Amino acid sequence: MNRNLLAIAGACFIGFSGFTLVMPFLPIYFGQLGMRDPGDIALWSGLSLGVTPGMTALLAPLWGRVADRYGNKFLVLRSLACFVITMVLFGLVTRPWHVFGLRVLQGFFAGYGALAVAMAAQAAPRERMATAIGTVQTAQRLGPAVGPIFGGVLAVAIGIRASFFVSSLFYLAAFVLVWRWFDEGGAPRQPRRADAVNGLRFASGASLQQFVLLMGVILALQLVDKSFGPILPLYLQQLGVSAERVAPVAGLLFSGVACAGAVGNMATQRLLHRYAPRPVLRYTAIVAAVGLLPFVFGAPVWLLMVSTLVFGLAIGVAMTASFTAAGHVIPEESRSTGFGLLTSASLVGLSLSPVLSGVLARTSIRSVFTAGVITLGVLAATVSYVLRDRVEGATWPSVEET
Repeated sequence: MNRNLLAIAGACFIGFSGFTLVMPFLPIYFGQLGMRDPGDIALWSGLSLGVTPGMTALLAPLWGRVADRYGNKFLVLRSLACFVITMVLFGLVTRPWHVFGLRVLQGFFAGYGALAVAMAAQAAPRERMATAIGTVQTAQRLGPAVGPIFGGVLAVAIGIRASFFVSSLFYLAAFVLVWRWFDEGGAPRQPRRADAVNGLRFASGASLQQFVLLMGVILALQLVDKSFGPILPLYLQQLGVSAERVAPVAGLLFSGVACAGAVGNMATQRLLHRYAPRPVLRYTAIVAAVGLLPFVFGAPVWLLMVSTLVFGLAIGVAMTASFTAAGHVIPEESRSTGFGLLTSASLVGLSLSPVLSGVLARTSIRSVFTAGVITLGVLAATVSYVLRDRVEGATWPSVEET
């Protein structure tokens, strides 16, 4: 594993740990800022969590031009620097709209997580693409596996407000790591034809169809995966979890999803060497839906902890498999453009998920999980009937047909 991949994966782990140190407890923080109605808290939490990736997706073309001129390392560093400053400001706010305003500000500079996945995929040879993507996505999963546990402890020990200052230090460490270790000049680059800079040129119409489908799969997986954020603490309160236990229990559930997802990310390479992408995506979507059912029916907390492990493992495999399969459809000379589109699909999902979750929660918090089960069921059916095991002009990552 090269130094650049270690640097970007390490920065993702540290940064995502810092983010999930505090953001899973945003609904509780809004309550401390004076909000009382659970529906309003869920809505504001959803809007605040969703606005940043939404703005990042809108500004992606602009930052792409900046990257062409100054390099991807510059984009990652300016994003991390922004979070160092804004996390300090989060600890100083006095009104709910201040939180939303700071998330808007973060939206102008965020996006280093999705950019890291694209950078890893572009730098890796095709036969190692799943490993490179899985490494970065594992780091992005392990960070949220660690962050909420310590965040829950810090929320009790020093309070959520002070925890934002600790989060800022995490981002500062990630900034230093990328600045000192990542050598952009040493990153391998794929040759590009002159006619490829204007856009994607697929080998066949079938390849284009499969690429668009996989973009939709990535968006749908993000919609379900990130729907917990605005409502999980409120859901636990409805189940009767005591106020002093909500933050630690929510932290354990968030960490369970993240840790299981990291295992799934790393297991994908072996699965895709044995099975085609279609059965992998079909069955992981079904398993993830099964993992959400205990939330729909209000199961005991111990069963919810087990189900989060099942859900997280399936989502982790499905996400890495989707990026990898799409990467094998993209023409070699257009990988940068193709992964830019995949990143946009991921960001749109990240943006819409907490907003839709907050809106649904105003009617019923459990409806968020019901919508997730339905989405995953539709996704499994769509993949079964539309995604192909082999596409002319593409090199799928699997070596054996099922």
